[in-house]
Amino acid sequence: MANQNTLRESFARLYPHVRPIVPRLLLGLLCALGASVMALAIPQVLRVLINDVLAEGGAASTVWVASGVVLLLGVLEATFVALRRQFVITPATTVETRMRTSFYRHLQELTVEFHDRWGSGQLLSRAMSDLNLMRRWMAFGLIMLVVTSLTVVMGVTIMFFTSWPLALIFVAAAVPLMIYGYRFRTSYSRVSRRSQDQAGDLATTVEESVHGIRVLKAFGRSQEALEDFEEQAEELRRTEIFKAKSLANFSMIVTLLPELALGASLVVGVWLAADGGVTIGALVAFFATAAAVAGPVEFIGPLLAMTFTAKTAIDRHYEVMDAEITITDAAQPVHLAAPRGEVVFDDVRFRYPDAPESSADILDGVDLRLRAGETMALVGVTGNGKSTLLHLVPRLYDVTGGSIRIDGVDLRQFSLAELRTLVSVAFEDTTLFSSSVRENVLMGSEATGEEADRVLAEALEVAQAQFAYTLPEGVDSLIGEEGLSLSGGQRQRIALARAIAARPTVLVLDDPLSALDVATEERVEQGLRAVLGSTTTLIVAHRPSTVALADRVALLQDGRITDVGTHPELLARSEHYRYVIASLDDEETAQLERSGQPEHDDEGAVA
Repeated sequence: MANQNTLRESFARLYPHVRPIVPRLLLGLLCALGASVMALAIPQVLRVLINDVLAEGGAASTVWVASGVVLLLGVLEATFVALRRQFVITPATTVETRMRTSFYRHLQELTVEFHDRWGSGQLLSRAMSDLNLMRRWMAFGLIMLVVTSLTVVMGVTIMFFTSWPLALIFVAAAVPLMIYGYRFRTSYSRVSRRSQDQAGDLATTVEESVHGIRVLKAFGRSQEALEDFEEQAEELRRTEIFKAKSLANFSMIVTLLPELALGASLVVGVWLAADGGVTIGALVAFFATAAAVAGPVEFIGPLLAMTFTAKTAIDRHYEVMDAEITITDAAQPVHLAAPRGEVVFDDVRFRYPDAPESSADILDGVDLRLRAGETMALVGVTGNGKSTLLHLVPRLYDVTGGSIRIDGVDLRQFSLAELRTLVSVAFEDTTLFSSSVRENVLMGSEATGEEADRVLAEALEVAQAQFAYTLPEGVDSLIGEEGLSLSGGQRQRIALARAIAARPTVLVLDDPLSALDVATEERVEQGLRAVLGSTTTLIVAHRPSTVALADRVALLQDGRITDVGTHPELLARSEHYRYVIASLDDEETAQLERSGQPEHDDEGAVA
């Protein structure tokens, strides 16, 4: 994922975000420059003071005047520093927040296929750490790099006017600095990128381990996970040490050469002063100015490191922002005034974008028609593309061939907002959010007030999720990250209630009742028929009991629908269907044998 943009190209991409705050940044720059001018003015006061005091007949009152001027310059310098921070901090944090919001919005709009390829830790580090680095560079690094460079230029110019022979010695030290600085830029940019990528990978590992902590503990793999993490952490540590050493070496050179130049200047300066080539005041002013310039020169190293790190952060940020959003709204979306819910799959083909060219399509010409309001079960052997077919209905993925239509309208002709209002989903692998039961269930509903309470109660009842009322704070209880404070059956029923509360025209269920016992499953199915009688339901079935509750059954085989009919009809005429049903029986029996007796919660859900 390395990006080969130049420094100028990378920072040019940041300019549209920075443009609204350019006036504030310029004011901050002027204040920082004013502070530097005040610092450089102090040596000149010392020069005048020393020359006047040492001159014949010099007045002692000159010391008090000079002290007052130095105090005034010091106060002005401090004031300018404070004003710089006031001018830049608020607008820089505003830009950071807007970019972070824009980044999150873009993540929401990107396809599932994109998120399948990217580690969550990489995205998290880009959303948090990288944007923080950019903000710090905007508010501090950029301004101070410009001011530091100008301070050095102004200081060296003053040194030339004070004593050009001594200034030449000082400038001679800049030649090797420029050569080494170019090498530092190249090597530090590479190691900075490697460090940020490794930090993102490490964040992904932490997140995966936390989410999978039950599995790690259950299989006794905590030590192996720790060893893998230690290896990654050690790799990051080595990279950070290498990065720190690179910066330390550069800082050493940047500090050492000017100091050597000052030492040589001191020897030559004393000789010139002895010969009358320079006044004592000018010599003092020269070295006071050199001391004022030495700080910015030493500071250039960390500022360049911050700049190269910010450049890497910008490149990483735009790797995500440049990702194409391939599933978009139609140019002129179609609106269904009175949707019925007829769903037609017409020669539907699909393959994942990263699938090898030689591999066959997962779905290879699916033809299927769901009548409005019917419940159809989709069965097939494991890995035959059943879940993939369901993902195409809400356009989590787009078909690569053929079409899917609702009431005769191709899915791609709807706006995404309308399509995902028409279609509601519930998957076997439930995802709940760290909020209340109420907020999770009503996520897809537009009801408010008393109507929202009624929809919530009805959805929980149909999903057999009345246990929510027994939680410590009832339906307003927080259920923790991903709902892991609930049992598997409870999570599935909350997720199913969420799909029901949306009152969809088409309901897509990817075996969302796998953690329920047969009796609870039947009550849920009966409730679905009563409340969503006009809703067309397509459900992937992994248990014979689910198949038996459907109006019709579609058999998916080798990427195609090979038969459609009622459960008894298919049992009578399809050998492959009998084999699939037998395998479902075997799978259900094996699950029971592996777990002993099913562990039921109060409402009969398998915990």
